[in-house]
Amino acid sequence: MTPLTELPLGTRVVVRYRIEGGFTDALGPLRARDAETCTVETKRGLVVVPLAAVVAAKPVPPAPQRKSSGPSEPNL
Repeated sequence: MTPLTELPLGTRVVVRYRIEGGFTDALGPLRARDAETCTVETKRGLVVVPLAAVVAAKPVPPAPQRKSSGPSEPNL
């Protein structure tokens, strides 16, 4: 597994980290990183994660495309 500190910015990642009472995940593009934190752009906004709290992290494939909710094409 590639360490989080070596992944290129923009890589879609999932980061599991410790919070009070357990763990949580941040899923989205890696937007920033320094010696103490990494920032992931989630659906809810930017999440700054202390690297000391990270228990697991890995790159993940792009999100699946949503299917159109419009009318389907008739079979010809």
